[in-house]
Amino acid sequence: MTDIVDELKWRGLIALSTDEDALRKAFADGPVTFYCGFDPTAPSLHLGNLVQILTMRRIQQAGHRPLGLVGGATGLIGDPKPTAERTLNAPETVAEWVERLRGQIAPLLDFDGPNAAVMVDNLDWTQGLSAIEFLRDIGKHFRVNKMIAKEAVSRRLNSDAGISYTEFSYQILQGMDFLELYRRYGCTLQTGGSDQWGNLTSGTDLIHRVEPDAVVHALGTPLITKADGTKFGKTESGTVWLDPEMTTPYAFYQFWINADDRDVAKFLRIFSFKSHAEIEELERLTEERPQARAAQRALAEELTTLVHGAGQTAAVIAASKALFGQGELAELDGRTLASALSEVPHIQVAELGSVVDLFAEVGLVASKSAARRTVKEGGAYVNNVKVASEDAVASPGDLLDGRWLVLRRGKRNLAAVEVVAA
Repeated sequence: MTDIVDELKWRGLIALSTDEDALRKAFADGPVTFYCGFDPTAPSLHLGNLVQILTMRRIQQAGHRPLGLVGGATGLIGDPKPTAERTLNAPETVAEWVERLRGQIAPLLDFDGPNAAVMVDNLDWTQGLSAIEFLRDIGKHFRVNKMIAKEAVSRRLNSDAGISYTEFSYQILQGMDFLELYRRYGCTLQTGGSDQWGNLTSGTDLIHRVEPDAVVHALGTPLITKADGTKFGKTESGTVWLDPEMTTPYAFYQFWINADDRDVAKFLRIFSFKSHAEIEELERLTEERPQARAAQRALAEELTTLVHGAGQTAAVIAASKALFGQGELAELDGRTLASALSEVPHIQVAELGSVVDLFAEVGLVASKSAARRTVKEGGAYVNNVKVASEDAVASPGDLLDGRWLVLRRGKRNLAAVEVVAA
């Protein structure tokens, strides 16, 4: 076992703790059984959830036992959003999403050995519970004055939307989860984001009331912020999901490649499993030679491999190089090529025509005359081949995978043309 508290602190992963010294002792005396919960309020997890999964992975690697909870019950309710009520999804939809989320979490934890992970679902202990039993056995231990003081609830109470009794009760359900896992598995720690602190401590409070001699803990990780003020885990096209159908492996890789130099050191500590020395060396390289983007490349490769596998990562890296003239575009498989080109400006046409017209239409240049100048100056490329003539015309034989042209102006400005049936 390693001192996991020091490790988490070095990586900037501890924002709140019920009692850090007591938690450190519990880890030292371990192993500790701990859990983190994920609600199926969407068909995929996202980068914010990945922080929690990888924190679980770190704690497990330090010798402790994780329980991955996907909330088939709490997912039917949804934790209170800051501004409005959640839309309640059909039970069949939630059940499907439970399985999808379990499938995303499971590969990132170890299910073998003495501290093998276990996947659990809170629907198992709630679906047979009557309303009377819930109110008598669980609700009795919660005080409304404390419940309305929780940040998530107080924000909603002070908003125009207010809050329903359904979402108000969410913290009771989450508190019951911790109690149930304490009883079933000896679980004594819950981890989660600091924005969930009120829900996390609802569990410790409930256990202290029902099991006065129990020693349990909550640990909150910080919300990740970006230096430019934009929200972490978002791009111009939206949320970065773990599901490859919702965010392609290429787009996932590019998210990390495009990380701001001011953020990449923090991202390395939070997300990478490289050693302290390796991370500090990458931090040094970022300071001394930021243009090399060594830290971003290392982080992108590690995380894409972790989430999508080595094969997808190799294909993505090959595509990234080929798009900028450092590899053969024709050797890329159709799916990887399509996902890569979906991330650059692109247009659809029914038939091909003048290269100058295509450059202007896709927006690589401001006008046809600008496109002609680019060709004349030697800065126009089609499928990485320099365009030699201002009168050049693209033909079906130029198409990659039977439908794509890759246009490039200079070294870095990319666009694509897709030929579709009229």
